[in-house]
Amino acid sequence: MDKVFSYFILYTNGVKFNKFKTNGIPKVYIALGGRIVIGTNFKMNNREISNPIGRFNKCSFMVGEKGELIIGNNVGMSSSAIVCHDSIRIGNNVNLGGNVVIYDTDFHSLNSEKRRNRYTDVKGTKTKPVIINNNVFIGAHSTILKGVTIGENSIVGACSVVTKNIPENQIWGGNPAKFIRELDDKE
Repeated sequence: MDKVFSYFILYTNGVKFNKFKTNGIPKVYIALGGRIVIGTNFKMNNREISNPIGRFNKCSFMVGEKGELIIGNNVGMSSSAIVCHDSIRIGNNVNLGGNVVIYDTDFHSLNSEKRRNRYTDVKGTKTKPVIINNNVFIGAHSTILKGVTIGENSIVGACSVVTKNIPENQIWGGNPAKFIRELDDKE
């Protein structure tokens, strides 16, 4: 039944998708003009028994009116949240650990005067694209912030906050995330 309900939710929200597997039902919110495209063999865990590592949430996809979320082939995620007001691109063969969040927006203006009024607060919000390249692994409970590009084959350690670009074939971790070491070809 999860797949039937998930298919309905994705289809009625205009998500372009192919073959997928799901445990549980995701949350999907797409503003008029927003777009989500999901590649083949997409897998998502949306319930406690699917990936029991704590903080049990459904996967949620929120795309604003000018947002474009592109998810490649063979991508897996558990209890993840993606908020896209501009552009988020996730490559092929990417795994997002439990409760990973990806934001391409600040959500609010950085100006305290503008934040006092909902209209000026939203108008003053900054966005920048996020790119997660092929074969990336992002550890559980990590946060990827606006403007970040993560290079191919790289790994982000659990509970990291990524605020700047990560080159390919590297391991980063921490808050804020910092370089740990290069990946060895034998690993």
